[in-house]
Order: sequence, then C-alpha cells, then structure tokens
Amino acid sequence: MLKIIRRKIFLLSVVLLIGFVVLAGLVLASLTFGSEESSFWDVLASLHRLWIFGKPLQSYGITLPSGVDWSLDIIMYYSRIPRTITAILIGLGLAVSGTIMQAVVRNPLVDPYISGVSSGAAFGAVLVLLTTVLTGFYQVASLSVAAFLGGLGAFGLTFLIYRSSGETPLSFVLGGVIVGIAFSSMMTIIIVTSEKELHGALFWLFGSVAYVTWDTVWVLLPVNLVLFLIVLFYAREFNVLLLGDEQAAQLGLKVKWFKRISLVMASLLASVCVAFTGVIGFVGLVVPHMIRLALGNDHRLLLPLSALYGANLLLLADIISRVAMRPAELPVGVITSFIGVPFFAYLLIRRGKKYVM
Repeated sequence: MLKIIRRKIFLLSVVLLIGFVVLAGLVLASLTFGSEESSFWDVLASLHRLWIFGKPLQSYGITLPSGVDWSLDIIMYYSRIPRTITAILIGLGLAVSGTIMQAVVRNPLVDPYISGVSSGAAFGAVLVLLTTVLTGFYQVASLSVAAFLGGLGAFGLTFLIYRSSGETPLSFVLGGVIVGIAFSSMMTIIIVTSEKELHGALFWLFGSVAYVTWDTVWVLLPVNLVLFLIVLFYAREFNVLLLGDEQAAQLGLKVKWFKRISLVMASLLASVCVAFTGVIGFVGLVVPHMIRLALGNDHRLLLPLSALYGANLLLLADIISRVAMRPAELPVGVITSFIGVPFFAYLLIRRGKKYVM
C-alpha cells in the first residue's frame, strides 16, 4: 500500500512539473506571438518595464526617448497579458467543469459543450449584450449573471431529458446535443435580427479570447480560483460518488444534495467562462479523460491536473489561432474542435457498446 502511495505521489510530481514547465513556455510564446510578432528579448524588456512602473509609461504622460519600441508596452499591457491570463483561467474552468460533470453523471463523454451548458450560457450573454446599454463593470456583472442563468437553465433541461429517458449515459449526451442546438439556434436568430451590431459575433459562436480586457481578468480570477479550491476540497466525495448512488449513501454522502451543488458549481464555472469568450468546446472532455487514462480516477489527482493541463491546452489553442492564418485570426473554438471532435468520435466508438439505450 505504501509503495502505491509513493508511486502516485511520484507520478503526480512528475506530471505537475512537466505541466508547469510547458505552461511557462506557452506563456512566453503567448506574449511573443500576435498579429505583429515581437522578439523574445523585446518582450522581456517590456515585461520588466511594466513590472517596475505598473502601466505603460505613456499612461503617465511621460515623454519617451527614441530607440526603444515603447508601443510594445501598450500592446502587452492592454492585450497580450490579459489575453494570456484569461486563456489560462478559461482552460482551468472548462476542464474542471467537465471533470465535475463526468463524475456526477458517471459518463466520460460529458463536458460543458456536450451538455448544452456552453450554448445556454452564450445565449444568456448575447441576450444581455444586444438588449441593454450597460457598460463597464455593470456590463461585466450582468454578463456573468445572465450567462450563469442561461447555462444553469440549459443544464437543467438536459438533466430533465436524461431523467425522463431512462438515465442512460447516451441519453444524457443526446439530451445535451438537443438542448445545445436549441440555444444555439435562438442565439443565431437574435444576432441576425438585432438592430444592434454585435462586434465579433462569429467569434462568439465559436469562441475567442481576442476581445478580453483587464475587467475580464478581475471577474474570472476570483470566481474560477475560489470555485476550483472548493471543488478540490471535495475530491474525496467525488471518489465516493463513483461507487454508485447507493454505496455513496451508505458511506454517509448526501448524494442528491451533493450532486445538485456540484452541478451548480460546474455550470457556474462554465458559464462565467462562456460569458467573456463565447462557446469553446471539448476542453472539458479531452483533458480529464487524458489525465484519467494516465493516472486513474482519483479526483485528488484528476482535479488539479485537469486544471493545469486545461490551461495548457487552451493557451496552446489560442497561440495556434493567432499564427495559423496570420494576420487573420481564427476563433479558438475552431482549434479546440479540431482536437475534440475526433477524440469524441474515438470515445464513442470505443465505448459505444456500453451506451446502448
């Protein structure tokens, strides 16, 4: 038993180390590459100046000497840094949300995208954008609330279909697809018929971190990190839940209450992410499953590693979206779909016999 514990600790340490090294490299790449590529040394110099002064020197009305690309400070501060932080937080949130949903439903084919939560959250956010004139903090707050309500409503409909159709794993997937299509269709109708132009509507339908600001970071940072820490605290309960409802109840877990709270937290995580970046699919499907294949179902390992590698995956996808067709930029959701669709097909084919209704 002691050998097994030591082996798990060793594997966790190795995988965490690799993940953080990769994340550091991706952060530097994300700060370097853009519509206009900057040299690595210029990026480091800009980061050093921003670290000392807090903001670009131009913000203080200082006359700057020639010979240095001072415009890079503005690009870094107002675009690349918040974009990089946002991509990390979105990847963390979507991966953890997918991990929770898979544990609660006991189905590895579930994630915020498949369950319809992302489409419902995007519908709520777009509805607020096109029907209100709020700006600044009030718009950020209203987007978060509307996205959460939309995502929670979508998941509620999916779960209702799941409960009404025999509670089979496949019925949950099909219910999520139905609900997702319904909310996506309504969102498209609102965008097309609205007199108010939604800037980057295509990116909302496929997901992007191109339009984020520091306001986005200040909302995502506390919400995602606090929810992640809360979920991590209940890692043992998620392990118990995998034993089945009856056995979990016998071990003292209040199954119905725990499932409801878990699904609310998963929906909130996914919805806040979608509120600012649109629909980004398959991160919550691919990452937890790959970690599960490597280290098993222990959520004490699965949750932190899913968060780390979810951040890595989305940051990598965002970098690819910027450089693949430069100077044009692809929606990051397109990149994650290229990864997720074949992976989803593989899972369905491999496990299809288990999912007969």
